[in-house]
Amino acid sequence: MYDRIIFAACALALVGCNAGVASSESPAKVAVTQPASDLVRFGSECEDWDDWDKPAKPFQIHANTYYVGTCGIAAILIVADDGLVLIDTGTEPGSQVVEANIAALGHSISAVKAILTSHEHFDHVGGLARLQALSRATVYTGTDAAPVLRTGKDDPRDPQAGLHEPMKPVAGEIRAAADGEVLNLAGTRITALATPGHTLGAMSWEWESCDGAGCVTIVLADSLSPVSADDYKFTEHPEYVAMFRKGIARMAGTNCDLLLTPHPSASDMIERAKTGSFVGGTSCADYADTKAKGLEGRLAKEASAK
Repeated sequence: MYDRIIFAACALALVGCNAGVASSESPAKVAVTQPASDLVRFGSECEDWDDWDKPAKPFQIHANTYYVGTCGIAAILIVADDGLVLIDTGTEPGSQVVEANIAALGHSISAVKAILTSHEHFDHVGGLARLQALSRATVYTGTDAAPVLRTGKDDPRDPQAGLHEPMKPVAGEIRAAADGEVLNLAGTRITALATPGHTLGAMSWEWESCDGAGCVTIVLADSLSPVSADDYKFTEHPEYVAMFRKGIARMAGTNCDLLLTPHPSASDMIERAKTGSFVGGTSCADYADTKAKGLEGRLAKEASAK
């Protein structure tokens, strides 16, 4: 698909971040500076809301954190001390791009020790069964997402139930992560954040990415958008709306130095990449505010249509 030797050379040439102000209680927090050429390339080769399976070349986000997804669907690789941690796999065809990108960075899919999920829709986890079978990694997901991954079938309570073709069931180990649980995966501490709303089992993930200059907090925040089947009305499901608002509030209270999202365009990753840096732009609080407005707008529209 691509020249793996060129990719490996690019990966070795990636640089770290500039020093920032150190805290007496934690490693220094630093401004993130990615290799501008790699980010600009991503921004120029991919488009907003691009095709889910369109190949994108892998690039370093910060220190041991890499982008290995497609143009339209993010997949994040954390190169930890004792193996690899992967967040999301994309669709089944997209998972082949993810596998190739991991190899292009000089790693084997068999080195993946854990696969984390954002939410249980096929555009993000349709390739999960395939990559889990290849890696034998433990899958970490939300409590309500686990049955969907095991069966490959929509949860009937999902606002988008019935819109998706069944996925291949995951045959390997699946573990539901609790909100606020700190997982030690391959030597890296990753905090599970339950952010239901887009789906019942939606999860966001937070971790520290560190190099010699210091650390940044990265959050992969789930979609949190009120998308549904045509006949679904959020106003007819007050318990679901209460859960949705709780998920948005969870994100609003999360601090992040660098925000990533399962759909890159949802947090302007494509546009930010064109500047040569992911610094600034959308914070976790900004992201939550946008999603809160989207939900309240959807509720108001439904109410006015009655």
